[in-house]
Amino acid sequence: MRISWWSNAPWTQTGYGTQTAQVVRRLAADGHDVSVSCNFGVHGQMLEWEGVPVYPGGMDAYSQDVIVSHATDWFRRGGTDAGLLVTLFDTWILKNERLPDLPLIASWVPIDHMPCPPDVLDWCKRDNVVPIAMSKHGRAMLAEAGVDCEYVPHAVEGWAKPTTTLPSGRDPRELLDIPRGAFVVMVNGANKGVLPVRKAFGEMLMAFSVFARDHDDAILYLHTDVSPGTGGVDLMRLAAACGIPADKIRSVDQYAQRMGIAQEMLAAFYTMADVLLSTSMGEGFGIPVIEAQACGTRVIVSDWTAQPELVGDGWVAECQPYWDEPQRAWFCVPLVPSIVDSLEAAYKAPRGVSHKAVRAMDAYRADTVFTEHWRPILGRLAERLAAA
Repeated sequence: MRISWWSNAPWTQTGYGTQTAQVVRRLAADGHDVSVSCNFGVHGQMLEWEGVPVYPGGMDAYSQDVIVSHATDWFRRGGTDAGLLVTLFDTWILKNERLPDLPLIASWVPIDHMPCPPDVLDWCKRDNVVPIAMSKHGRAMLAEAGVDCEYVPHAVEGWAKPTTTLPSGRDPRELLDIPRGAFVVMVNGANKGVLPVRKAFGEMLMAFSVFARDHDDAILYLHTDVSPGTGGVDLMRLAAACGIPADKIRSVDQYAQRMGIAQEMLAAFYTMADVLLSTSMGEGFGIPVIEAQACGTRVIVSDWTAQPELVGDGWVAECQPYWDEPQRAWFCVPLVPSIVDSLEAAYKAPRGVSHKAVRAMDAYRADTVFTEHWRPILGRLAERLAAA
């Protein structure tokens, strides 16, 4: 098929960027004529990545002004109008009035609320749209609304494995000045948005503060932007408000974070941690949760949306519903006492690599997901496109 893939650029270290790289690389290897249409990661020129043409973003915040034009241009370069547009991003922002004119759109859709937000549901019901849920939760929410969909989970590449040293050969704890024997709680999530703070930084940091009062060896490692520069929260100010002493906090090098951390380096940071704390208010999937477990690290998540289904070895914190008026659906607020209980359980668990977590992530390996999910779905999409 002739495929225009709309998402983050494949070289970006965002969740959408890494999934774009995984799938587009395999689409090309299978002989599909694929290009990437960027909504983030490049502007002003057309580039090439691993032999795949990459179209730049437009003037609109989500490149809505060029999404159809890029797809149409790519199809016509192949001498056809019958191509497939694949979207990997929030679908409620898809407003280009020409989108209904495309013959077929496959949307790998995140559903991070309960129930499915109305705008997302309206998109998934369009005649020329085939929704592909990225979680079992998303599939269930669409089914409850009477919408048939495909299912493809997100995945991890081979770099996600137990890794005890950095590419330089250094111990990651030494790099971060973490004392030997310390209990490391890692937080890895995009620091974006303030109302609500979807990643629940406030609840997670407050829970760590309570937990750390009884554990002198507890260290909080923030693998994210700690400043509000990317439209998020001042995490150091938040930590101080939670009463966390500065000497209990470590953070990733902020310049390196902006430039892009090598995935092999990220694997060492995950393996270094004793637990990943990721109690989000809602997730369409939650890639750090499977990345951490593939590296042998247990996880703590919220009992909401896609999160519990990803836990191979870890704990699920209780939460209460939170009404998200803009999306007209429910997020959740993770309960601080329940997060504290989960941290206590993690502290009592054996230290070191959890082989149970590693084995549980076999189903989310990129080659497995492409073979078992993408290839059969692409066959069905090709049949539908031929009939369009």
